[in-house]
Amino acid sequence: MPDNRRSQAITQGAKRTPNRAMLRAVGFGDGDFDKPIVGIANGFSTITPCNMGLDTLTQCAEHALKTSGAMPQVFGTITVSDGISMGTEGMKYSLVSREVIADSIETAVQAESMDGVIAIGGCDKNMPGAVIALARMNVPAIFVYGGTIKPGHYRGRDLTIVSAFEAVGQYTAHRIDEQELLEVERHACPGAGSCGGMYTANTMSSAIEAMGLSLPHSSTMAAEDEEKRISAARSAEVLVEAIKKQILSRDLITRKALENAVSVVMAVGGSTNAVLHLLAIAHAAEVDFCIDDFEAIRARVPVLCDLKPSGRYVTTDLHKAGGIPQVMKMLLDHDLLHGDCLTISGQTVAETLRDIPAQPRPDQDVIRPWDHPVYAQGHLAILKGNLSPEGSVAKISGIKKPVITGPARVFDSEEACMAAILERTIQPGDVVVIRYEGPKGGPGMREMLSPTSALIGEGLGDSVGLITDGRFSGGTYGMVVGHVAPEAFAGGVIGLVEEGDSITIDAHQRLLQLNVTEDELVRRRAAWQPPAPRYTRGVLAKYAKLVSSASRGAVTD
Repeated sequence: MPDNRRSQAITQGAKRTPNRAMLRAVGFGDGDFDKPIVGIANGFSTITPCNMGLDTLTQCAEHALKTSGAMPQVFGTITVSDGISMGTEGMKYSLVSREVIADSIETAVQAESMDGVIAIGGCDKNMPGAVIALARMNVPAIFVYGGTIKPGHYRGRDLTIVSAFEAVGQYTAHRIDEQELLEVERHACPGAGSCGGMYTANTMSSAIEAMGLSLPHSSTMAAEDEEKRISAARSAEVLVEAIKKQILSRDLITRKALENAVSVVMAVGGSTNAVLHLLAIAHAAEVDFCIDDFEAIRARVPVLCDLKPSGRYVTTDLHKAGGIPQVMKMLLDHDLLHGDCLTISGQTVAETLRDIPAQPRPDQDVIRPWDHPVYAQGHLAILKGNLSPEGSVAKISGIKKPVITGPARVFDSEEACMAAILERTIQPGDVVVIRYEGPKGGPGMREMLSPTSALIGEGLGDSVGLITDGRFSGGTYGMVVGHVAPEAFAGGVIGLVEEGDSITIDAHQRLLQLNVTEDELVRRRAAWQPPAPRYTRGVLAKYAKLVSSASRGAVTD
């Protein structure tokens, strides 16, 4: 079969004379119509430092495709800066952007009959959005991560964007002065790249590498380093070979590959958002994979990496220590990784890891030895109970009190909760409830990084619980539970909680419980009325009508 089997639909035969005429205008010549056409989905923008370097990577990939005998076609896709929109109405568009990215890549590649695609992305939703599209289309494809930001520095400590969020709470609690708040702001983000800890962007880039959809070591490279540009070019060359071999996306996105991704996410201490995104990717690939699978994997995989937000190091430190291949090799050697999974290079996972040492280097402590992990089990726990019968997600690393029972402090929006925190009316022992922020109710399932960071900044991170039908940033840690499903807007029990009710969060028992009688819940449900939709037109209204429960990945198809 020819390498241009898909693009023949627009390049071959007399009937396609008009098609070829237009392609000639964008650079095709007489000898180019038999070459595979490869799309480059370029997420470049100056909206966020995460994506500001992607144009350079696109140019590297474009040149390598031409040299390798393919014809590149560059098209754009959007991004939303989670960090800039955080704590505002704009954050409601963040998760929505995942679907917009997936839809836009699918639309361009399918409409133009492309033979393969390179997706280049940076900010949090770029990765899952791209992979959802690749899974839907099932064409040869590779993902190129824009790279992580390097840490900022102030008074001898590494800073990330989360440092700035926490500084707000520290300032409110009079633990730092206005000048130090300003200096943290000035130093937190020193240049291009995605947020520097094991937050959502670096978590998802690691998961994609684990699934074999990107090149080894590429998920932890710094955005501004030369090796990132070399990796982008090499990715283009590998994709051309994958087109020749017809290695399709669903050959890679299998149940075993998803299990590998979850194992790596647990081992590196990754973001709660990985649960939402990997469920959505599984749905797009039509793979049988559910929220309970995360709990089964968590129970057997240790946390091996000491990374922010709850740990000490940033992702560039992980890269220097051996990166994701080192973590994967350790998991493989302990039968916690499927070595027979195929990668985009045509090699199996085991073959790509053949030359990686079995143990991490002794001169670093970012990646712990197997017999001395950060935690003996994974950190992303699936909690259930009468408050979340479909499941909820808690990041249980870095918490001193894994069990809390306390009075509910109930807020029907993030803004109302944030005002109470800054007014310092939240007390030790309280369980904060933020509801009507779910996929439908928000809509868009905002991240609650501002409230959680403010609590930590005020010194309440170990003494206050927080639950929400919204999400958390990858930078969040503490006794917090998100993705509570069913959400309040859909009639979930979280919508029936009243001020002062007793709530139990028990990470050991994986329990999220409202401590009122069933008869009382029945009475409250009879009196409950769903609120009017917050949006009646535009993208948020369409999203609210289509989106599924968070327990299914908040998918829209």
